Amino acid sequence: MSRYLVREKDVQGYSPANHHGTVNKRLVSQTNVGAQHMEVVLGTLEKGGGALPHAHPGMEQACYLLEGTAEVEIDGETFAMLPGDTCFFPQDVMHIFRVTSDTPVRLLVIYSPPYAENPARVRRP
Repeated sequence: MSRYLVREKDVQGYSPANHHGTVNKRLVSQTNVGAQHMEVVLGTLEKGGGALPHAHPGMEQACYLLEGTAEVEIDGETFAMLPGDTCFFPQDVMHIFRVTSDTPVRLLVIYSPPYAENPARVRRP
């Protein structure tokens, strides 16, 4: 198998800090493929799950919704997300993510630079 190919089924899930009803799988990271400047995470969020208010100092984040529906609040703006939508969270801007569908949400989350669940890379209100 290639050292650059990652199969979802081979990646261990974890429950991220500041989230509820969420299981993440780190698909692209320094530890599995040697990525230095980005990280890609696959999130699965159950009905009623989501992220509590937080921001990431010095780190940008983008989310691409694969399945389900969600509501996002960022910097005072609220909008609904449908499959195929992408949202962007600028560095150090408070945001909230809530599942609104009866089915789980699956989404790709891209961080730059990598987050790696580092507590120094999250700020709560």
